Amino acid sequence: MAIEMRQQMKLSQQLVMTPQLQQAIKLLQLSRLELQDVVRQELEENPILDEVQELEDSREAEQLALAEKEALPESQEEQFQEVKAGEETLREMDWDSYLEGYNYSAGEQYYDDDDDRPSYENILTKKGTLFDHLMWQLNLTRLDETEARVGAEIIGNIDEDGYFRASLSDVASVCQVEEPFVEAVLARIHDFDPPGVGARDLRECLLLQVRQLGMGESLAEVILQNHLKDLELRKYRQIARACGVDVEDILATAGFLSTLDPNPGRVYGQEEVQYISADIFVYKNGDEYIVVLNEDGLPNLRVNPLYVTDGKAERQLDANTEEYVNDKMRSAIWLIKSIQQRQRTIFKVAKSIVKFQRDFLDRGIEYLKPLVLRDVAEDIGMHESTISRVTTNKYMQTPQGLFELKYFFNSGISTGEGDFIASESVKNRIKEIVEAEDPRKPYSDQRLAELLADHSINIARRTVTKYREMLHIGSSSERKRLF
Repeated sequence: MAIEMRQQMKLSQQLVMTPQLQQAIKLLQLSRLELQDVVRQELEENPILDEVQELEDSREAEQLALAEKEALPESQEEQFQEVKAGEETLREMDWDSYLEGYNYSAGEQYYDDDDDRPSYENILTKKGTLFDHLMWQLNLTRLDETEARVGAEIIGNIDEDGYFRASLSDVASVCQVEEPFVEAVLARIHDFDPPGVGARDLRECLLLQVRQLGMGESLAEVILQNHLKDLELRKYRQIARACGVDVEDILATAGFLSTLDPNPGRVYGQEEVQYISADIFVYKNGDEYIVVLNEDGLPNLRVNPLYVTDGKAERQLDANTEEYVNDKMRSAIWLIKSIQQRQRTIFKVAKSIVKFQRDFLDRGIEYLKPLVLRDVAEDIGMHESTISRVTTNKYMQTPQGLFELKYFFNSGISTGEGDFIASESVKNRIKEIVEAEDPRKPYSDQRLAELLADHSINIARRTVTKYREMLHIGSSSERKRLF
């Protein structure tokens, strides 16, 4: 049979994701701050899209002035007379005493001329970094040119926690010097502030801090040199026998070592607190819960009226311009509709969650019910993937606190009474038991499983271990405290 090329018509159905649909799906999973950035960028790129500017501030000011005028009686207005200061009054005024007694704001100075006033660039300050602090000390240290170059290379390889993360050979290769030379410069940096900076591991970091306190060749240094692993496992009796001292001395030394800083560079960390802004607010009004969307910061979008006409004849535009305007018009209208659809979907999902988790809102985390995406999807008539996108990076402010929407979706664990309890409630119960335990005799995972069984929560020991690790709670040996 010969191989030949032939044309053939075939009819088939295919699902295509249009750019508009992709944008709508993307908007669903964006947080409120990310949505603000997208809208701000679209406002800059699309001339058809416009933001409605509300004059609420000016209206409030006018209403306030009108209310004050109405509250003032006419007879009282007539009693007020303008006070005029004549030349004699000005001459009698003690201006020096007035200026000396005038309360300036903190740090403010009086300047006769604006040219004498320092620029804002000279007033603004920034938070110092660990690198800047170490370089400042390096510049104050008496070093030759090669040592200063090696020292700058070493400081450049110190991370935010204060540890030296490169090898001596790497620095020696970059600076074209010998490794002993690099190690000598590193020893000089070990004397810098904060104590322990430039260490290559935890042992060296703690040893540097101990030696800077003048405790060289002490019991603390011996423990760090030879028994750090046993100290982590709290084998105090074994350390005492090896060092030939009493257990009380080991406990006292361990208590002192616990006061040292394992991350000396974190005081200069640049991490700023990221505040979470709730997307949904839930208020209780009587016996009902009211769901309110947070619209603060979201601009009120509209199509620019200049581009809205009754017919194309009024525009008098060429074909390319007409195509550009139509494309931007469709993009603007689709963005407005997508944002509105996003807000409606979030509202429906939030209402459904409030309906399912009514006991949690009333009583607390112990009454959090097991919930999966399918439950909410069937309740509001949407697909599970849509619910998953909506609950991503969205937060709800409730009477019980601020929670991510995904927090309300968790698996269920059967109880001895035939009911189901949420896994988050089990984690909270484990946390409460650990917080109430005797630190000298902490509970093992098996004992925690038995205590949970007393509360009709039947889970295996390995499940307790998994939940404990998810809560970042150490094992019984790690939680044990003898001092």
